[in-house]
Amino acid sequence: MLRVTATVSPTLSPQPSISVTALYRLRLRSYVRTVAVVDTLVITIATTVGYFSRFAETHGPVGQTPPYGVVGPLLVVGWLLSLRFLRCYDPRVLGYGAEEYRFVLQASLRLAGFVAISGYVLDHDVSRAFLGITFACGMVGLLCARWIGRQALHRARAQGHGWSHRVLVVGDVPHVMELVGQLRRESWTGYRVVGACIPHALAAPQPQRLSDVPVVGSFRTIVEAATAAEADTIAVTASAELTASRLRRLGWQLEGSGIDLVVAPALTDVAGPRIRTRPVAGLPLIHVEPPDLNGRAKIVKGFADWVISVFGLLLISPLLLFIAAAIKLDSRGPVFFRQRRVGQDGEEFRVFKFRTMFIDAEERLADLRHLNEGDGLLFKMRNDPRVTSVGRLLRRYSLDELPQLLNVLTGEMSLVGPRPPLPSEVALYDGDVARRLLVKPGITGLWQVSGRSDLSWEDGIRLDLYYVENWSLTTDLLIMWKTLGAVTRARGAY
Repeated sequence: MLRVTATVSPTLSPQPSISVTALYRLRLRSYVRTVAVVDTLVITIATTVGYFSRFAETHGPVGQTPPYGVVGPLLVVGWLLSLRFLRCYDPRVLGYGAEEYRFVLQASLRLAGFVAISGYVLDHDVSRAFLGITFACGMVGLLCARWIGRQALHRARAQGHGWSHRVLVVGDVPHVMELVGQLRRESWTGYRVVGACIPHALAAPQPQRLSDVPVVGSFRTIVEAATAAEADTIAVTASAELTASRLRRLGWQLEGSGIDLVVAPALTDVAGPRIRTRPVAGLPLIHVEPPDLNGRAKIVKGFADWVISVFGLLLISPLLLFIAAAIKLDSRGPVFFRQRRVGQDGEEFRVFKFRTMFIDAEERLADLRHLNEGDGLLFKMRNDPRVTSVGRLLRRYSLDELPQLLNVLTGEMSLVGPRPPLPSEVALYDGDVARRLLVKPGITGLWQVSGRSDLSWEDGIRLDLYYVENWSLTTDLLIMWKTLGAVTRARGAY
């Protein structure tokens, strides 16, 4: 959403309720301060670890040249300033997407580069081992601390403990309902819908509701409705009646009120790095960069896939042998299950999986079609009688998918990507869904870390298309990290 923040205060302006809005802002400032304190502790510990790791055997640098009692604190202060200047404490960044982690890494790497260049220019004798250990420990510690803090913040937001913006949604009915649905699906983002304003609400003979969202006003009473609903944010969606001049006047009315104005354009499922706002002829035009389907990042991704799959197969080979023996002892049939799937650009390949069903599973499928619990093109059944006892355990923790590392090694799949579809599914794809085939399918992806089999067909497709349009190496790393948690919790696995 594009945020517009008012800065000029007129003589008369509406004031939202202090009791709700002030409490949220107080909590937000407290969270920012806590993050800053934790960052300070992490950097201080990293600096201490770097010092003692380098000089433990020599009991300190000989002659204390340069004086590390000064170098250490300067490094801590410089690191915190770098984090501050690169928006790592911006409340609009904390807890949202991959940007927070990327900014932390950028701030740390830029400081490391500055220290390295200044060391070469000034010819100081600060130990490179000390700096290397300090920066390595510090970056890992900062990322882990941010992740832990983010998890706590997301849980608080999902539970509704006053950690979310109170949002009034403005627009026509279809777009209001679409935005409400998106915000509720992603409750961790901290936007709680408290009401809606639609074009002709006052014409109704009695109070209206859109599903469970109360209609609190029309386009003529937006500010008054926001004040009455104690909203601190007004989210404007698409509407033919909400013209540019009316939206501009709304911004003027909100000046000094403490209520934020955000605009949700009709363009959805496009990540921030692809969006650039350019002022042209007084209009804030949104320029959308095309998705990065090729280039250097793809080469790096392919190389990383190959390296990780090689080392992964070597590392887990004892586990693979144990699973193979368990499958053989549990039921009659082969250890591996090979199935035709469709990969990048529509190329078919055979995916490797551990067998989790009895060998007559395909013949029994027709008798179970009426028990399908899924929607769309996939067959889902929570207690599928075709699954073996060992197979049920393998599915619960996604161990049946480990052999797909062989598909990654041969270049047919990637570690992260959309779910590899069946040819029968692809035959029914329309033009939009077919965009899933623009990239290699993955062992894991947004669908797996967002609910797996609990997701509807539409949600699964939406997540896959979002990945195709907005993938990045940072996103891949986050998905692989989240996969560990999703597999451990075994949510949506059957």
